[in-house]
Amino acid sequence: MRSGRDVLSGAIRGQRSRLIAGSLLGAGHQAGEALVPVLVGLAIDQAVAGASWSRLLVWLAVLAVVYVGLSFSYRFGARAGERAATEAAHDLRSAIVARVLHPGGGADRDRLPGELTGIATEDARRVGMVLLAVLTGVAGFTGLAVASVVLLTTSVQLGLIVLVGTPALLWLGHLLSKPLERRSAVEQESAAHASGVAADLVSGLRVLKGLGAERAAVERYRHTSRTSLAATLRAARAEALQNGVVIALTGAFIALLALAGGTLAANGTITLGQLVSAVGLALFLQGPLYMLAWVNAELAQGRASATRVAALLSAPPAVTGTGTELPAQIKGALRLRGVTHGGLRELDLDIVAGELVGVAATDPAAATALLHCLGRHGDPESGTIELDGVPLREVDPALLREAVLVAEHDAVLFEGTVADNGGTPQALAAAGAADVPPDTPVGERGGSLSGGQRQRVALARALDARRPVLVLHDPTSAVDAVTEAHIAESVRRLRHGQTTVVVTTSPALLSAADRVLLLDGGRVADDASHADLLQRNADYRKAVLA
Repeated sequence: MRSGRDVLSGAIRGQRSRLIAGSLLGAGHQAGEALVPVLVGLAIDQAVAGASWSRLLVWLAVLAVVYVGLSFSYRFGARAGERAATEAAHDLRSAIVARVLHPGGGADRDRLPGELTGIATEDARRVGMVLLAVLTGVAGFTGLAVASVVLLTTSVQLGLIVLVGTPALLWLGHLLSKPLERRSAVEQESAAHASGVAADLVSGLRVLKGLGAERAAVERYRHTSRTSLAATLRAARAEALQNGVVIALTGAFIALLALAGGTLAANGTITLGQLVSAVGLALFLQGPLYMLAWVNAELAQGRASATRVAALLSAPPAVTGTGTELPAQIKGALRLRGVTHGGLRELDLDIVAGELVGVAATDPAAATALLHCLGRHGDPESGTIELDGVPLREVDPALLREAVLVAEHDAVLFEGTVADNGGTPQALAAAGAADVPPDTPVGERGGSLSGGQRQRVALARALDARRPVLVLHDPTSAVDAVTEAHIAESVRRLRHGQTTVVVTTSPALLSAADRVLLLDGGRVADDASHADLLQRNADYRKAVLA
């Protein structure tokens, strides 16, 4: 996996040709802008002062040609810069999404979904804007250089004012950008956290209403939002301070240059046309100086965002592999030895290939940990898990998930239709969702469906995947008893001869299993059929009948 800095560099290098073309056009535009006051001054000295209409027309024609060139260079230079910034941001967004969806996981560690969204959108955009800032900086420096050369040619004093004053202004702008960079980083962190909290609240809205916890949720978001607002205001104040100080000093600098030019003209050191050129160049210098002030601000924010993007892209995977291949024909035998993870404590269990096994846990944490390990969202703290004799730690996560599918009970549906989510008519019928047509619209995260419909469509999707090993987690918690019995029979029929593990406390599903494992204290406490366990094990009866 490439490091975050390599990805950032690659996104920028990928726009090199547009950046070069845009920089050349931008530099040409600023050079032309700087020459306009010079041409006006020459026209005054050679045509107006001499009352020569022919020369005046020549100079007007020259100015017309220059303005056509200015229009052309600005139009295509701005287009190249905007496109480079947009495409670089797009490349970064694609890389971020690919990293988040990487089978090895790890990108979402300590990050809320809203924060990931913020990094993929606003941070990627700000990093892309660095390219436009570089292009603008090249143009601004070119304008300053041309203006300085012209002023030095006109008057050494005027040229020296520009050569001494410009670096001082740029250095001051750089110093003022430091607080903005720091506060911009905090602003983005706070905004992303607020977005994450909002996304979590929206996704859990029904649960919150059921618990009557709306007030607490609103207070939590209000506190987070205020923190984000305060960070945004601090960043805005830093940006306003930088812009205000730079603009004020730039105005004073230009006034000083105009005063010096006026004094030289009054003394006869320079001509009237040269004075007009000097004043025009002084006014022109506002543009490059403002451009460079903007560049400083964009680079400060871009650096802060680049740090966040690089940290996400460089996040180590939660799981990896050593290149070991699974057998060409996967039978589906699972073997766990000494597995300790979360609620599991030195768990030993064997599942025969083609077996339908129910797992009932007295502690939900043990069930969650087992699903976590079988889906390889993380490796156990100790112990081994094998599929057909191959340790899961050695298998590439992407290859493993072609063999093992862990279907969580709260699996998210994609926006589109039921058919887009893998709900074929046969699978829907098996999942007890024959009443949900394949062309039924599915809103974001399945929001347009009822809880029972979402669960049944998700089960249909899992069944339709036809993985050699299927692990189901409470697939019927939101359906009625009749539908649950139908699903239990359908799962047994459709998955005949394929390894299926159902982690649940549903009596209907457990009764359809070949055998049931009771997890208590993180270990297998009993192993028998559902009927036998009901008869002989009080802990089992309490777990499944309570």
